[in-house]
Amino acid sequence: MPLPQNFQVRIVPTISDIARQDWNACFPGEVESYDYLLAVEKAKLVGFDWRYVTLCHRGRILAAAPAFLCDYGLETTLERGRLTQAVERIRAVFPRFLKLRLACIGSPCTETGQIGIRPDVPEDWRKALLVELLRSFQAEAEREGYSLFALKDIPQPMAAPLSKALEMEQFVSMEGMATAWLDIDFKTVDAYLERLSAGTRKDMRRKLRSASTVQIERVTELGDLLQRFMELYASTRERSEWQFEELTAAYFEGILSRLPGNSFCTVYRVDGEVLAFNLVLRDGLRLIDKFFCMDADAGRAYNLYYLSWFENVRYCLEQGYRRYQSGQAYYENKIRLGSSLTQNSMFFRHRNPVIQACLMKMAAFFAIPPAGKQDQ
Repeated sequence: MPLPQNFQVRIVPTISDIARQDWNACFPGEVESYDYLLAVEKAKLVGFDWRYVTLCHRGRILAAAPAFLCDYGLETTLERGRLTQAVERIRAVFPRFLKLRLACIGSPCTETGQIGIRPDVPEDWRKALLVELLRSFQAEAEREGYSLFALKDIPQPMAAPLSKALEMEQFVSMEGMATAWLDIDFKTVDAYLERLSAGTRKDMRRKLRSASTVQIERVTELGDLLQRFMELYASTRERSEWQFEELTAAYFEGILSRLPGNSFCTVYRVDGEVLAFNLVLRDGLRLIDKFFCMDADAGRAYNLYYLSWFENVRYCLEQGYRRYQSGQAYYENKIRLGSSLTQNSMFFRHRNPVIQACLMKMAAFFAIPPAGKQDQ
């Protein structure tokens, strides 16, 4: 079905140009919506320009999507090692080696990529809306000098309108990083433990004995903790095999200040020293583990990763949340602790058909390893 008359696509560089209620109407129940995206924008992450795409009919927003522009290194999805080091050496001489100007629907800081559509939009309009939104974003990005277009972390399976729109626009799929989650359909921590294998159950009970020596506190303001948090974040990021965006202090402060009822940090101390922290979001139905950052040497001695996991499970039980979402990467322990996985996919298209054909052949090489084959 064609779009109605008098519609308009609008692309702006700040979400402040859009009314909060109009944006959130396209993402009902989503905690990573207007205020979260505003906090990300105000965090001034290096290397990213933000865009916000809306499709309106008679002044009413029907569909919306966050987007970003950046220089994208094709090796970003590869594990750090000799190959990525070789790429860095070549870039010292040829700075643009394996780099493309990327215009991407989604956000580097959200759990998944979504194009939001108001629930009352007729089903017959949806494919046409999505096609127009994608075409308009690509056209605007091309005018700004971008030639590689993508959608990041689209949960599978997709709804039919988006699947058909991507097919019409000739986007190619590539496997992305899955999202891990645990249904809280048990009444106690002991009942949860009983579901795990005998070996895992025994190991967890042994690890949790260190809990008596750890002080746990939930905070919504960082204050003097900020410097220590950034030290822990920097060291955790340095150890990680997967690196894309580099967060700033303003990101952590902004999330807590702009989502006061939907975010907090759990702080883990031993003898007064902060050894780890966990930034989480909540929306009444689920707890989302955004970042767990730890002093690697001191934290492992107290099994803080596992202690934080069970602290989050306990919090879900206390609050009546139905799901604990632990995010992407490092799946081995998450699966061992009973998590399920939802696969996400990336979609890409280059305006140059020759380069597109090359990227299609290279996609398997640069794809992220299947979930479950990555170790913590």
